[in-house]
Amino acid sequence: MSAICYLGLGSNLQNPLAQLHTALANIDRHPSITLLACSRFYGSKAIGPGEQADYLNAAVKIETDLSALELLAEVQAIENQQGRERKLRWGARTLDIDILLYSDHVIDEPQLQIPHPRIAQRAFVLLPLQEIAPELKLPNGTSLPSLLDYLSPDDVWLMQSQDGV
Repeated sequence: MSAICYLGLGSNLQNPLAQLHTALANIDRHPSITLLACSRFYGSKAIGPGEQADYLNAAVKIETDLSALELLAEVQAIENQQGRERKLRWGARTLDIDILLYSDHVIDEPQLQIPHPRIAQRAFVLLPLQEIAPELKLPNGTSLPSLLDYLSPDDVWLMQSQDGV
């Protein structure tokens, strides 16, 4: 049985534009994943420790027959393939791929929480997500626009060019 899922992508190290394009190609190339839609790229101020470069973010809609935990393993493999190091929580990274939603499932496992536990607090996730799925609701019925009503988009901006210019 296939599931419609939404992923959040982010990068602020080692050419973030190339990192996101490579991640999208790797996702699209996976035999158990069909890439259905991708948002435009958004810039955002880093959240986390120390001085960090701004992030480049996107959201994608996929269809997969992988279970949520299998999907997690696959996106982590893509992160690792692209040089992701997990040294510091919320530290700078070459690539971060978060499973935001897995159909209408609610999952609370030690290694995976869906919906993503901080989805409602992050305009850099919600703005690209709303772009590709404006009618999307969280499993509890909350709409994306209602979540955005409580967030300031001041630290998120649409990239003028998808080529990073």
